[in-house]
Amino acid sequence: MQVLVRDNNVDQALRVLKKKMQREGIFREMKARRSYEKPSERRNREEAEAVRRARKAARKQAVREGLIAAPKKKEMVRRPSSGAPARPSENTPT
Repeated sequence: MQVLVRDNNVDQALRVLKKKMQREGIFREMKARRSYEKPSERRNREEAEAVRRARKAARKQAVREGLIAAPKKKEMVRRPSSGAPARPSENTPT
């Protein structure tokens, strides 16, 4: 895995590396390898993961076909950046 460091910005390169590692499942694999997993436990876990994936795919397909309603999206709360002063909202008295 390779990440380019631009303008000596190591923090940004680390964030990109962590995101790539997360996407590849490296952290999950490292956690799993901390202790021994019996073959029967591994088989059960993999079967459960396959069932979860199949249910998720079926749920997405049903939403696409309009058979069930799509889940409601969570509304993101916007926070002011750390350097900028907070703007007063319309509802707060001044």
